[in-house]
Amino acid sequence: MKLNGSQILIETLLEQGTDTIFGYPGGAVLNIYDELYKYSDRMHHVLTAHEQGASHAADGYARATGKVGVCLATSGPGATNLVTGIATAYMDSIPMVAITGNVGTPFIGRDSFQEVYIAGITMPITKHNFVVRKVEELADTVRLAFEIAMSGRPGPVLIDIPKDVTAAVCEFEHKPAVQPRPHPQIQHEQIKKMAEMINASKRPVIFFGGGVITSGASDLLEQLIHRADIPACHAMMGIGALKCDDPLNMGMIGMHGWVSAGRAVDKADLLIALGTRFSDRVATKMGDFATSAKIVQVDIDPAEVNKNIEVDHNVIGDARDVLEAVLPLIDHADHTPWKEQIATWKKRMDYRPKDDDSVIRPHQLMKKINELLDKDDIVATDVGQHQMWAAQFTGREKPRTFLSSGGLGTMGYGYGAAIGAQVACPDRKVVHITGDGSFHMNLQEMCTAVSYNLPVVTVIVDNAVLGMVRQWQTSFYGHRYSNTDPHRKTDFVKLAEAFGAKGIRCTTLAEFDAAMREALKADGPVIIDAIVDKDERVLPFIPAGETINNVVID
Repeated sequence: MKLNGSQILIETLLEQGTDTIFGYPGGAVLNIYDELYKYSDRMHHVLTAHEQGASHAADGYARATGKVGVCLATSGPGATNLVTGIATAYMDSIPMVAITGNVGTPFIGRDSFQEVYIAGITMPITKHNFVVRKVEELADTVRLAFEIAMSGRPGPVLIDIPKDVTAAVCEFEHKPAVQPRPHPQIQHEQIKKMAEMINASKRPVIFFGGGVITSGASDLLEQLIHRADIPACHAMMGIGALKCDDPLNMGMIGMHGWVSAGRAVDKADLLIALGTRFSDRVATKMGDFATSAKIVQVDIDPAEVNKNIEVDHNVIGDARDVLEAVLPLIDHADHTPWKEQIATWKKRMDYRPKDDDSVIRPHQLMKKINELLDKDDIVATDVGQHQMWAAQFTGREKPRTFLSSGGLGTMGYGYGAAIGAQVACPDRKVVHITGDGSFHMNLQEMCTAVSYNLPVVTVIVDNAVLGMVRQWQTSFYGHRYSNTDPHRKTDFVKLAEAFGAKGIRCTTLAEFDAAMREALKADGPVIIDAIVDKDERVLPFIPAGETINNVVID
């Protein structure tokens, strides 16, 4: 059958299992939007307030479901407004296809109205990108984009489509949905050596990250740590891969991780890094990280091996494939003396914040959120102090229930991601945890939540300052608070009401408890303005370039 380019695009997206697009119309994509109108019974389009919101929503949709998220924007500023969201997805290995319109092919390179070379702009932050010059190439380009986005180490792919291509007509034939490319072949000798190193160790630690969640390997991770009796810790991206109350789960490590977990890594004789990349927020001093340990790195991306930390052995492959291969070779073990040592560190060294019900202390706020949510419910955060408090205390116990910008650290990410997750999971509660600084970045997406009646609960940890930067200024810059006390007068309750949402302000834990219970019963978006002291700090805290030996806990 003969279809125009816009019809081919939508038919191919449907063919790939896409049911939702997050986007914003404009001149270069008018033909596509005209067809979306006709396909509205088969393709759900969510109109965001800003293209960045669309890219974050596609990202949140992908993180919550494991499917490829799709966003759509027009040429020029519409395309460039996607850049931050594309980079966020790239840094955290999130499968996403970003589609942009462009000026017609005769006008490319002429500085035409709303023309940018978006393929060049996004080249460093995509797995691949395409400029479709012929309508006959469009369908196969979309198929290839999906295949690339979800194969191997996932990530974003961009497709740029000139306007005349969206109007041109050619023959179209449906094909089955593409499948991810086969994972790298597991090398038996690598697996055998890994198993031998595990079986011989006396003080082993597993350090896992987002790759475990991406590969669906949480169940196998649990089997491994209990068979080999190995304490485990995680990067922020690994939250939810292992139950937080598992006796072998030491919690998060890194700059704001638990001291006992960091000490265990420092004193281990074997460290198995599983689906994680040794970022500078974990290996805070890369030349002095896990120096007592032999290090085994398991990663699907060979480029990550020895990039940040020199390792003694590596296994290239999908985390699930590797665990399936190594488990039969693992001996049942008992590392009681090692676990007792870690328990002693936990008792003596870990930070324990003090409760105070007369105000709102961040750790109590996060624990209250965890108390009121079901295990399947989703937490999405922005970036800053609130992000670390959420990572420490919200207690997510299932994969894909904690959505946060890890690699890029994108303030303004959370509301779009929460919207994407709520659209993807309408039967689950979604709580968006943010700071007043982050919320100001993309608060316009409140109108999106209102327009689609999405019951996202936004909790603003409101200290009226840019808290994380201010914390650094307190510790290292002589209390010179340069531009971290913005003296804003925003009334978030009135703002919520202006957008058509419900707003609640609270100043004590009891008030917050009541506000959360009310918000979780609402059938539309709610904003909770939770007032906290501006001098609250995220602890523990390893200063940049230091090690666990220099951790600050008071």
